[in-house]
Amino acid sequence: MKIILLYGGQSAEHDVSILSAFSVLNAIYYNYYQVQLVFISKDGQWVKGPLLTDKPAAPEELHLTWSATGEAGEFTGTLIQPGDIKEDDAIVFPLLHGPNGEDGTIQGFLETIRMPYVGAGVVTSACGMDKIMTKYILHSAGIPQVPYVPVLKNQWKENPKQIFEQCEGSLRYPMFVKPANMGSSVGISKAENRVELQNALEEAYKYDTRAVIEQGIEAREIEVAILGNEDVRTTMAGEIVKDVAFYDYNSKYIDNNIVMQIPAQVPDEVQEKAQEYAKLAYTMLGGSGLSRCDFFLTNKNELFLNELNTMPGFTQFSMYPSLWSETGLQYGDLIEELIQLGVKRYEQRQSFLTEMK
Repeated sequence: MKIILLYGGQSAEHDVSILSAFSVLNAIYYNYYQVQLVFISKDGQWVKGPLLTDKPAAPEELHLTWSATGEAGEFTGTLIQPGDIKEDDAIVFPLLHGPNGEDGTIQGFLETIRMPYVGAGVVTSACGMDKIMTKYILHSAGIPQVPYVPVLKNQWKENPKQIFEQCEGSLRYPMFVKPANMGSSVGISKAENRVELQNALEEAYKYDTRAVIEQGIEAREIEVAILGNEDVRTTMAGEIVKDVAFYDYNSKYIDNNIVMQIPAQVPDEVQEKAQEYAKLAYTMLGGSGLSRCDFFLTNKNELFLNELNTMPGFTQFSMYPSLWSETGLQYGDLIEELIQLGVKRYEQRQSFLTEMK
């Protein structure tokens, strides 16, 4: 069977995707699979690279280039149309983070061309990526979250004073401002006063026309990994132990100023509640394949669900594969299970379509 590894993308998380792809390529069982590289450049070009039968030596090999003239030595890939990836006996592994990757866009495309793929479906991806929609769904399920205020860009432009008053009337400083559709802490800012809140909103609107302002709280960050389609399994929670006040993009992927404590040193009842909420959130959003559920935990052991990430990072520093490794499911076996879950989901969906005829 062939794995079509789709990576790169046009979002701000392009480089994170490449790091994830390199890690996955170093763990795939090449005695069972060949891997077809398909790179999406920052300007949206699709580049078909080599067919791998062994792991690459370095992440730099994944930065595919091409030449429109096709002159020797000027390219490592071929420009293709997205639909050209369609082939039998293959499954797509969309290791794309952020908009146009884990927001339902690529998933809808793969459904249209009838290709099986790893991970969540269209609706789950779209809702999971959108922080505002996620909050609405989790609220309906009774899952606790920190107080928040959703703010549209046109509302902000038309009446910033009203937005300030709304936020300051229902939240306290510090506040965290996030683009509604972005991940890996891209575009997120902490605001300690009105001036910083204004700057934070302007930063968020560089990435989306919708933003969410959340109440900042003193809390630890714990995360639960989820795996499965209908038969859902969760890991124990792990904790991100920070040596920086705000766990931003640079802390995650550039400086690596974090330590992961697995399992998290929390009471048993907190572990059980985190697993319960993670499974409920996953089910409510219609999850399949995988997700990582992130929580805030206060010093009073109050648990607030922060977000559900439907395509968590797979870098060597990532929490998701580390949590499963601690349970005894090693990296290569985890990837194999995700592939099989993707195949089963595709076969089930095709059976539903057949019944409708």
